[in-house]
Amino acid sequence: MRPAHICLAVLVAAVWGVNFVVIEVGLDHFPPLLFSALRFLVAALPAVFFVGRPKVAWKWIVGVGLVLGVAKFGLLFIGMDAGMPAGLSSLVLQVQAVFTGFFAFLALGERPGRVRVTGMMVALGGIAVAAVDEGETGPLTAFALLMGAAACWGVSNVLTRKASPPDSLNFMVWVSTVPVLPLLALSLLFEGPSRDLDAVRSLDWQGAGIIVYVAWVTTVFGFGAWGYLLRRHPASTVAPFSLLVPVFGMSSAALVLDESVSGLRWCAAALLVGGVALASFGKASRASASVPLRPSGSPVATAVPVPGPAAPATAPHPRTTASRTPSTATPPSSPR
Repeated sequence: MRPAHICLAVLVAAVWGVNFVVIEVGLDHFPPLLFSALRFLVAALPAVFFVGRPKVAWKWIVGVGLVLGVAKFGLLFIGMDAGMPAGLSSLVLQVQAVFTGFFAFLALGERPGRVRVTGMMVALGGIAVAAVDEGETGPLTAFALLMGAAACWGVSNVLTRKASPPDSLNFMVWVSTVPVLPLLALSLLFEGPSRDLDAVRSLDWQGAGIIVYVAWVTTVFGFGAWGYLLRRHPASTVAPFSLLVPVFGMSSAALVLDESVSGLRWCAAALLVGGVALASFGKASRASASVPLRPSGSPVATAVPVPGPAAPATAPHPRTTASRTPSTATPPSSPR
């Protein structure tokens, strides 16, 4: 890769890692479901008028929009609102690579090779260590919500692989139009009209800047730049940079939110990131070699996110569920 492209890849990873800190701060301004809805609304408008018509069938746009936008990000925001630290959230979400491999096996018949299976086991070991540490210091319910978000991300990766969008930015912008109304409806139902109105009425420059960052910077710029790199370089060259997301997530959480890092969480981070690296870049078995890749050649585990999107092991943020409105402590029956 050219030095400029390496810098761009690192910048995208930094943007996605810092995004977890921005979400944490944004949850002081907005209820989680309303916050997620505003994120997608601003990401879609006005960009949808400039990216051209959708380049894949609507069934894929709607499917990914519901699973990724409503379910994955809904559970992520609710879990962080319920007490999951920003740094640990960015780390735990990386287990999406394991879920992606599992769902790809079920839906696409892709059989992982021994190296990938080993990587998945190592990553799951890291999750177990993180769960033990979180059980001692924070709410396990919030941890479970993040695991649910990672599973939904895995499903959306498989759907994206089936859709094979030729233009990742076009696809992401159109996907962003889908979750807005469902998330607003769920917010009105579970968070209440009065709480939503209070959040909108009290919107200040910091709140507006947060929405702009999570929508335009992490989504429009992040996915646009990532797609640009994937069109010019092999996925095996670009994808490893996504493993920097938890590094930036943990570092920024420690600097901005003063989240400490325990020994157990460092261990969890090492196991999870190392396992994800093996699971993402190990060779598939011969039985699955005939399964076609997306046109870009990108492995399903590289649909990194954003916000989503893993972060370093960090101690829980001082805020707990009790400091927020009780209605957001648990997810609605239909996530986000």
